[in-house]
Amino acid sequence: ARQILRIKDRLNEIFVEHTGQSKEKIERDTDRDFYMTAEEAKEYGLIDKVIESKKIK
Repeated sequence: ARQILRIKDRLNEIFVEHTGQSKEKIERDTDRDFYMTAEEAKEYGLIDKVIESKKIK
């Protein structure tokens, strides 16, 4: 169980480093399932851009 908690803590640190979110916010958001749209993921800092699909004629 301690190993799982260490891994979770390390993942949260990585999210903090790459998203710019606070550690407290990351811990809250990763405590349970946390769904977001592609645009929300971009605003959160998880992704760089959203690729739109092209309509086929």
